[in-house]
Amino acid sequence: PIWTETCGQIRELIAEKDGAAAEVHHLEITDAKLHFHKRTDEIYHIIGGHGRMSLDGEEIELREGMVVYVPRGVKHRAWGNLKALVICIPRGVLSDVHEVDS
Repeated sequence: PIWTETCGQIRELIAEKDGAAAEVHHLEITDAKLHFHKRTDEIYHIIGGHGRMSLDGEEIELREGMVVYVPRGVKHRAWGNLKALVICIPRGVLSDVHEVDS
């Protein structure tokens, strides 16, 4: 299934229920909400499009081929026209999303 979440439109490729050490999601991002994870690290591999990401207030440009590490606790959001594979370690990220008022 595909649904919209804090980050954008999500399709789980490896889900928490699969029991792997990590989750892998295909994500389409246009305007994610500012959020953080208390116990989950994320690795974004940008597979299409371009945009920007804010990491604890520091902005970076995102383009196809880039890989960005987002450690747990870092407030982040991305915007633009992006497609990404996101690796979430450990599994359980969907119950570890904490939105921040921007």
